[in-house]
Amino acid sequence: MVISLSYKLRVSVIQKVVEYIKTNIENGSWPVGEKIPSENSLTRILGVSRASVRVAIQQFVGLGVLRSVHGKGTFVKNADLSLFGGKINGITPQDCSDMRKVMEFRRIVEPEAGFLAGCSMPSGLLEELALHLENMIGSVGNPEEFVREDIQFHESIARASGNPLLEKSLREVFGETVRTHAKMNAVLGYKDGIYYHSIILKAFRDGNPRQVRSLLSEHLQSAIERLVPETAKTSSLSDK
Repeated sequence: MVISLSYKLRVSVIQKVVEYIKTNIENGSWPVGEKIPSENSLTRILGVSRASVRVAIQQFVGLGVLRSVHGKGTFVKNADLSLFGGKINGITPQDCSDMRKVMEFRRIVEPEAGFLAGCSMPSGLLEELALHLENMIGSVGNPEEFVREDIQFHESIARASGNPLLEKSLREVFGETVRTHAKMNAVLGYKDGIYYHSIILKAFRDGNPRQVRSLLSEHLQSAIERLVPETAKTSSLSDK
């Protein structure tokens, strides 16, 4: 497989942002609780695109190092950077360039993560999911904020599964598909995400992990069918 120069350059630019954030956390310039510079500020400081900054920040959010607060900014949540080691052979932007394959992966993996999360129900999960849902509702009309809260809702479920393989694989996929999710939002709009997240949260509150699994599968399958209708038609024909 030939990897294009533009792909290599984009990865190196994102890595530049990652290293800058890591350095400031490691040397104590940004202690726990500190608000980091805005995406626009980091864009100016580092001379990179805002999209690259956003992808880099999402990696830290996924690892629990940074925390994004709607309307307030991004804050240092945890100074432990040990999980950043050795990602050379991890999931890449090129792996996630096909929206259909990304959604197929999520449809296979996320429902089981949801089932495990529903079985274990770690402390604070319901409040965390409710907050992300509330922020999604408050972000209607603001696609960037909506997508961020949408992803964090799903990341919270993956983290609550208690399975590090599920959590890390999904976290990497979410981190590499931030811009893809923005495109998906343009197609899917806001209504479906809010509807499914509301009933998924209710299933968690009802203590019904099987229903959580079923609704996550339905949620992701619905997105696949709306995003790639031709693929959905082919799949339905092959199942008959």
